Formats: sequence, C-alpha cells, structure tokens
Amino acid sequence: MKSDNRDVLLIVDVQNDFCPGGALAVPQGDEIVPLVNKIAAGFAHIVVTQDWHPAGHLSFASAHPGRHPFETVELPYGTQVLWPDHCVQGTPGAEFHPDLDVPHAELVLRKGFVATIDSYSALRENDRKTPTGLASYLRERGLARITMVGIATDYCVLYSALDAREAGFEVTVETRACRGLDVDGSLQRALTAMSNAGVTLA
Repeated sequence: MKSDNRDVLLIVDVQNDFCPGGALAVPQGDEIVPLVNKIAAGFAHIVVTQDWHPAGHLSFASAHPGRHPFETVELPYGTQVLWPDHCVQGTPGAEFHPDLDVPHAELVLRKGFVATIDSYSALRENDRKTPTGLASYLRERGLARITMVGIATDYCVLYSALDAREAGFEVTVETRACRGLDVDGSLQRALTAMSNAGVTLA
C-alpha cells in the first residue's frame, strides 16, 4: 500500500459506455480493469471520475441536426468534437464497469453534467475556466502526488494530467492501465503533450 499520505490514485471514467459494446467504446477499454483493481489495492487514497451527461448534452451529435459523431463544431468555449450519446445520467452505460472493484475509493467525482459545456478533465470543464473542485479537494487533504489510470488516454486522461500539472501536482500516468481512442494519431500526440508538461509516463 502507498504509505505516503501524499499519494492518490485517480481512476478516470472506467464506465460501460467506454468499453466494448458501449456507445463510445474505446478499443480494449475493458482490458485495463483487472490491472486497475490491482493498482488500486496499493493505494490508501482513491478518487474515481464518472462522466455524467444529461440527455441532449451539447457535445452529443444528436443535439446538432444534420451533424454526425466525430465531426467538430464551434461552441462559445471553442472547438468541440461531437460524440455519440454516451454516459447519460441514470443509464447502464454511465455505470462503472461491473468488474471495477475499488470499494475503498473516497470520492466519486461526476463531470460533464453541465448541459452546455463538455468536460474531459477531472479538474476543469472544457471552457478551461470552470473548476470541478478536485484540485481544492486534493490540496485540502494534502494529496500532492497523483497517479492516473483509465479511459481515454488521449482525451480525459490527457486533459486531467495536463490540468493537474498546471495546478502544481506531481503526476504519473500508468499507460499500461489506460486505453485511448487514437483518432488520426491522437494517442501519440497525447503522450507527447503529457511528457512535455512534465507528466511521468510509466
């Protein structure tokens, strides 16, 4: 067990809709679950994020007539990738993968619940201004070193890692316990961006 009380494991979006058979399936997303459980057993402090969209969320392609998933649109806060409807509040797809076994997790942080702003990062909404409150929570508890695992490496893990570094946290991403969408080389770009920001890639 990580005995230093400054260490925390951040498990990002290990939910049914991001696993094979889900609405926004990440290839081999379910394969990380046993390893996530194993890593989690070594941490005293764990935070789990949960994508939690209302129906009709502005990031859904279905909210934009004539548009299709993976196209982009310009929203007030910038360019937004349009996604299939996913992780809708109260649906089976929004639930954690059934084999995720982290009963000692101390916080479940829901994100993406603001209907007009998407949220990849565990620390900030996609407008890059609205905080989720996680940074303050971690600071107040004296948790300064974050290890990240989860889905997707090139979106929610990436933005969470970059925001955590910008907020002054030490960050390690366990890449073997992550999976990415890898659209047009996005996975390698994400790994490069994290490395350049001072994230340790393990």
